[in-house]
Amino acid sequence: MSLLLVAKNRDFTSLKKALLEKDPNVDVEIWPRVENKERVQFAVCWNHPKHVLDSYPNLRAVSSLGAGVNHLLNDEDLSADVNICRLITSSLKDQMAEYIMNAITNFRLHTITYADQRKIAKWEPQSSIPKKYAAIGIMGMGEMGSDVATLLLQQGYIVNSWSRSKKDLQGLQSFAGNEELDDFLGQTKILVNLLPLTDETEGILDLEVFKKLQKPGYLINVGRGSHLVEEDLIYALDTNHLEGACLDVFETEPLPENHPFWNRENIMITPHIAAITPAKEAAEVIIENYKRALSGMDLLYEVDRDKGY
Repeated sequence: MSLLLVAKNRDFTSLKKALLEKDPNVDVEIWPRVENKERVQFAVCWNHPKHVLDSYPNLRAVSSLGAGVNHLLNDEDLSADVNICRLITSSLKDQMAEYIMNAITNFRLHTITYADQRKIAKWEPQSSIPKKYAAIGIMGMGEMGSDVATLLLQQGYIVNSWSRSKKDLQGLQSFAGNEELDDFLGQTKILVNLLPLTDETEGILDLEVFKKLQKPGYLINVGRGSHLVEEDLIYALDTNHLEGACLDVFETEPLPENHPFWNRENIMITPHIAAITPAKEAAEVIIENYKRALSGMDLLYEVDRDKGY
């Protein structure tokens, strides 16, 4: 039996090495060089090409190489009998929490403004935003959202959350369902998106949402690019519904050179690096799920196809 790594334009050398260090007996293959397609029973994918996974007749399960699984859920060629799981590690959650904390601190203390002022030798102190006036609202309270909320609460922030169901976390005000979305937004100054991408959440970051934040609000999007209606963000910035945004994910990646976001000083852009899975940690979860798939056991971080996460 073999474990297959599939991606376009990605070097799997370090991951294959980590997998073999974890278990030397695993037969690791890298697409497109596959000796025997019938031996492939587990695959690890990231933005894989179309019409690839349906060519392995004995495939039992597929893992994303990250927390996102839309590239798998949207694959019409992937059999409904194939289980899907995501890849979550402790350092992945730590990195995400640190990224969001850094983005919030930069916003509150005007770090980016000072960096821009330095370029033109401008000395102009800014008034920082006290934590008590920087209420944070987290959309999405899964593995990562819970860790982010915990860190922010420990740092003395006011933290609200919005998700499908209520969450029980000391110090957190939890909102749930569409009927409580407006209340959640009205108590939020800094909006952090960590939602999974589903039919219900696609395009959720739109002008109507931005208008309901404490004005002017601030957006941090580390979910998926398709959560954001890009033209609505531009309009919200121009009309002072938003003061700025920090974006790590985009509809098109890499972000095109002629994209209007590049010309906006109040949009911080990072190249999808908020949380990157270290090879050794990834190997531990992948090997565990590979063995679980072969044994017919439930997978770690298994995805409910109906819910989309």
